[in-house]
Amino acid sequence: MQTVQVGQFKTNFSDILKKVSSGEEFIIEYGKRHTKVAKIVPYKEETKQRVFGQLKGKLDIPVDFNHDSQEIEKLFYSV
Repeated sequence: MQTVQVGQFKTNFSDILKKVSSGEEFIIEYGKRHTKVAKIVPYKEETKQRVFGQLKGKLDIPVDFNHDSQEIEKLFYSV
């Protein structure tokens, strides 16, 4: 992990990004006291596989789930 000042980071931005994309990490420092303000790490996209049917048998959806209900229509639409 390398540490760079903001000015050096701005000057060598493209080169630093190339190094980051190949796996290196950088810490950005700011000011005379070299205050650490940021860490740049390679981006890793999470690819989770969706599992279809994982709730099968655990939920009970009534047969009339999608049918209109007089009571609900009255509550929502004041019919």
